[in-house]
Amino acid sequence: MSAHSLFPADFLWGTATSAYQIEGSPLADGAGPSIWHEFAHTPGRVRHNETGDVACDHYHRYRDDVALMRELGLNAYRFSVSWSRVLPEGRGLVNRCGLDFYQRLVDALLEQGIQPMVTLYHWDLPAALDRRGGWLNPESAHWFADYAQVLFRALDDRVKLWVTLNEPWVIVDGGYLHGALAPGQRNPYAAPIAAHHLLRAHAAAVQAYRAEGRHQIGLVVNLEPKYPATETVEDLNATMRADADFNRHYLDPVFLGSYPPELAEIFGPAWPVFPESDLDFIRQPLDFLGINYYSRQVVRHDPNAWPLAAAKVRQDRQTHTGLDWEVYPQGLTDILQWVASRYGSLPLYITENGAAFYDPPQANNGEVDDPLRRRYLRDHLCAALAAQQNGVNLRGYFAWSLLDNFEWAHGYSQRFGLIHVDYATQQRTFKASARFYTEVIRSHGAALVAGSAGK
Repeated sequence: MSAHSLFPADFLWGTATSAYQIEGSPLADGAGPSIWHEFAHTPGRVRHNETGDVACDHYHRYRDDVALMRELGLNAYRFSVSWSRVLPEGRGLVNRCGLDFYQRLVDALLEQGIQPMVTLYHWDLPAALDRRGGWLNPESAHWFADYAQVLFRALDDRVKLWVTLNEPWVIVDGGYLHGALAPGQRNPYAAPIAAHHLLRAHAAAVQAYRAEGRHQIGLVVNLEPKYPATETVEDLNATMRADADFNRHYLDPVFLGSYPPELAEIFGPAWPVFPESDLDFIRQPLDFLGINYYSRQVVRHDPNAWPLAAAKVRQDRQTHTGLDWEVYPQGLTDILQWVASRYGSLPLYITENGAAFYDPPQANNGEVDDPLRRRYLRDHLCAALAAQQNGVNLRGYFAWSLLDNFEWAHGYSQRFGLIHVDYATQQRTFKASARFYTEVIRSHGAALVAGSAGK
């Protein structure tokens, strides 16, 4: 691999986090509860009934964490804002203490030469708005735009990259269809409506940004390439349904102005007829798209697999993460190229990519060796580089995650961090994968082809 084929000098090298997963102190200084605060405090919803009450205590330790980012060599950091920390009721009166926290965080990042990418919504809807119907309420798009405007006016003089929503598929599938995530609903009639209002909210925030923003705004989706288990018509059709539900549901309306036709088949009588004016509105031009990639899915037809009639075929001979996700770097190349081919050559960021593997609760004499994560990181960065060499307009990579953290319904049982967190003491320790990532950043990718990289 020649030097000219490595990552460019202005490539963004970052890590990503989300508010509820790391901040702790969710009700501090006038903040209101979110749906995740209430969900985690409902017995039986989260493994071991763990909550984000302390998490990584980033709310108090953010300056130390920014110093760790600088030591890692990052030039970018993606984080989310807690809506209910800024607007305790979801709308109306601004909580100045909550907004000031994000002001200080952005200033601390810029002082260290780290560019912030701010995500407006990473799953933590204010509980007060959920009691008004949440994402099932048509007014939710206006609520979100008003909230976004508060952040734009406070931070756009320093923040150049904005994200509206993180992973709308997870919000809908986990929160409204299967009930495994907040707000915990299981209703096929609710899911398409929540999805539609999320896309309307995204568009409303983009429109608000165009009115007064000065930089760039985009959307972040989690994508997962679908491959048929066999070439039978049944498996091919099942794969198309899975792809429509997971990938095209949240991209076709934004870029093409229509929903995939398979969704009407999947949801049947639960699929509404949406106004054409809504679809026109959702198609707001974006400055970039963020892609979160973790794994692929091999699909077979299964009439008993609700609601897709499609089931995952586990690839038993492959490495799997702690969440039983297959490690498949080629899928990252494939999905990046698919996006560029289907939706055009807009700027792309890999806004999350990482793996949960077992790490001990405490570091061993100041060291945490994580060879599987190191290899995962190397192989997926090579896959990203391959896509870039094939013409994908890739602008940056954000590893998930900066810190071990609260992994939603899994509690603290899964560790994704490049930096180990001892939850009993809040001690931070760089893992071997973090040191490797630092070398990749320093060398603009050359460390990926070193003989011992990731071994």
